[in-house]
Amino acid sequence: MTAGAGALAGRGNRIITRGFDGRWDELEPLELPPAAAVVVGDNHDAARAVWAAATNDLEVLVASRTRVTPDLADALRGSGLALVDGEQVEGPTAVRDPIPGRVWLLTSGSTGRPKQVAHTLASLTTVAGDQPRRTWLCPYAHGAYAWWQVVTLSMAHPGQDVLFIEPDELDSWPARALEVGVTAASGTPTFWRQALYRDPQSVAALPLEQVTLGGEPVDQAILSRLTEMFPSARVSWIYASSEAGATIAVHDGRAGFPQEWLGREMEGRATLTVEDGELLIASPKRGEGIDQVLRTGDRVEIADGRVLITGRMASDEINVGGAKASASAVRDVLQAHPAVVWAAVRGRKAPIVGSIVTADVVLSGEASSADLTAWCSERLPDYSVPRRVRFLDHIPIKETLKSDV
Repeated sequence: MTAGAGALAGRGNRIITRGFDGRWDELEPLELPPAAAVVVGDNHDAARAVWAAATNDLEVLVASRTRVTPDLADALRGSGLALVDGEQVEGPTAVRDPIPGRVWLLTSGSTGRPKQVAHTLASLTTVAGDQPRRTWLCPYAHGAYAWWQVVTLSMAHPGQDVLFIEPDELDSWPARALEVGVTAASGTPTFWRQALYRDPQSVAALPLEQVTLGGEPVDQAILSRLTEMFPSARVSWIYASSEAGATIAVHDGRAGFPQEWLGREMEGRATLTVEDGELLIASPKRGEGIDQVLRTGDRVEIADGRVLITGRMASDEINVGGAKASASAVRDVLQAHPAVVWAAVRGRKAPIVGSIVTADVVLSGEASSADLTAWCSERLPDYSVPRRVRFLDHIPIKETLKSDV
C-alpha cells in the first residue's frame, strides 16, 4: 500500500481486539482479491483486512456490516470492487484494473447514501515525527476516517499500541482500558459524555496522557470537564473528515481555533477561510477528486478571537416568528448547566410563529424544566429559549459515536 518508506514501521506494535492480542505482523491476513470492499463484523477481521492490503499493496475499502445495505453493496460492486463478507465473495459488476495502494472510505451518508472517497495509506497517516510511547483506545466504527487515523498511527510509528473497542463494549470500555494500560484515548464529544455519565470514577482512574475529541462540534463544557479530570494530560480536539482529511488540531484546551489561523498559508497544512458563515478548507490531506477548496457545510461563529465550529449550515437555524435561533448556541448553553450532561436542540412546528425551540436533555444532577428554561433565559434571547424540554434517561449514540438525533 503506497505510503513511502517506513509505512509499516509500527508492524511490531501490539494490537488488541476481541479476537486477538498480539502484534500487527502476527495477524493472519485475510485472503482478498486485488480490489475489495471488505464487510466486517468486528475489529479483528477489520485489522486482518488492513494488514492484508498493506502488505500486498491491494485496493481496499473496509466497512462495518451494519453500514452496507443492499443498495450500497450494489454500488460498491459497480465501482469495480469485489464484495467480501466472511467466506462469501461477490465479484465486481464493473470491470477495471485494480489500483494498488488505494484506500476507499465511505462518507457519513448524513445527506444521502454514503459516497466513496479515495485515499492512500500516506494521506491517512496524519501524524508525523517521533511519538512518545502510548497505548491508544480506538472505539470508532470499523473503516471510519477516525478509525483509520488510529490504525495508521499504529502502523506507521513504533510504540503506538491499540486497544480496539466494539460497539457493544461502549458501556464497559473503561475497565478494559484500565486492564490493558491505555494512556491515550480518542472519541467524539458524545462518546466522552456517555462515559462520564455512566461511570465517571472508572474514567477518572485511567492514566491518560492524551485525550482527543473530534467528529462533532466540540464545546467548552466537555473540554473543561476533561481538562479538570486529567490535569496532566494534553487535551486536544481534531477537525477531520473523509473528504478534507485531518485539517485542524487544537491543543490549548479551548473550544474553537485562533482567529489568526484564518487565511494562513503554510506548507503541508490546510488553509482555512470563512464565507457567509461557512467553513472552507483547502487541505493537502484531502481525498482524491475533492475540490481544492472544500465547502464543508459546517457553520462557524467568530467570538473573542476564536473561530467556533457550531454545527451544520443546513440544520442549525430555527425560524421562530422570523427570528433565527441557533440550535447549536442553545445546545451549548444547556450543556454548560452543571446538571446537564448532554443536550440536543431542534425546531418544532407551531402555529403563528412557525417553529418553537425544543430540547432533549440528559441530567447528571437535579434540574427541572423550569430551571433549565430560566438558565437559558438569562443567557439567550427570548426567541431562542426552549419552550419544551424532554428528559431522557440515556444518551442516544450511533455506531459512529455521534448522537442518535
